[in-house]
Amino acid sequence: MNKKVFLGALTVAGLAAGAAAAATIDDVKARGTLKCGSNEGLAGFAAPDANGVWQGFDVSLCRAIAAAVLGDAQAVEFVPLTSQTRFTALAAGEVDVLVRNSTWTFSRDTDLKLDFVGANYYDGQGFMVRTDIGVSSAKELDGTTVCIQTGTTTELNLADFFRTNNISYEPVPVATNAEGQQQYLAGACDVYTTDVSGLAATRATFENASEHVILPEIVSKEPLGPAVRHGDNDWGDIVRWTLNALIAAEEYGVTSANVMELAAGPTANPEINRLLGTEGELGAMIGLDKDWAVRAIAAVGNYGEVFERNIGEATPVGLARGLNAQWTEGGLLYAPPFR
Repeated sequence: MNKKVFLGALTVAGLAAGAAAAATIDDVKARGTLKCGSNEGLAGFAAPDANGVWQGFDVSLCRAIAAAVLGDAQAVEFVPLTSQTRFTALAAGEVDVLVRNSTWTFSRDTDLKLDFVGANYYDGQGFMVRTDIGVSSAKELDGTTVCIQTGTTTELNLADFFRTNNISYEPVPVATNAEGQQQYLAGACDVYTTDVSGLAATRATFENASEHVILPEIVSKEPLGPAVRHGDNDWGDIVRWTLNALIAAEEYGVTSANVMELAAGPTANPEINRLLGTEGELGAMIGLDKDWAVRAIAAVGNYGEVFERNIGEATPVGLARGLNAQWTEGGLLYAPPFR
């Protein structure tokens, strides 16, 4: 290819990428609502309450994005998606962002043309069984039947674990978490496997939750996080840094209760000032005003508040922070600097 043709191709590709990058943020603003690809219903993470209002850990991130971009945390249309339809819906533009306990993997990030913009929950695959079968380790599951959602990373993880430990199993494929729960409770399978957070959320809905135990083995790495389409660079920046704003806010002690007072600053901490827009021009760099992060934090709280309110140890889901503690507390949670 000669130099002029090569440069022309780069120019066309660059213009196309620029148009794609601008499209989502323009569409969201023109529409006045954020279309958020969500779970069909997972206790603590994403589910409508008795009044039909969506609540949960993942829901909160969607509302934070809407608050940052549109100034209204309620301006969100939640689109329930199964594990089989979630990625095609995002790729087809049916949703603006996917925030649905989805694992960031090589093939999803490249072959499916998605961009995972961060991890909002560090998870791993586990196994749940009834206490009355007398099993205390996943290595004792030889010959069992296992309910497993198709179209998920858990299928390969399950096969790898049983093969590595030279034990056998009979898969019972299910399409959704709801179906898996029904099959497991009906006795169609001895074991239910998915991410530990999903197992805890599912068990929380059981009438007799104490009769079921999550075994100690964690057999995979499952970094769960929000995803956007390839080419949505500007939009990806907004989603990425909204998540980072919630994480950083917890580290710096910025909460839903004190954010407005701190935003009247400046404070003695320049990182807080840049986060809250009282210093620098970070908002303008992503096409938003200076108060974008203030609105996000005021709407849903910082990461710790979101966690404890929806899935923390005091909730029916009952998850400890674990790997999702701040890096200063021994966890993996870490926001890049706001500078």
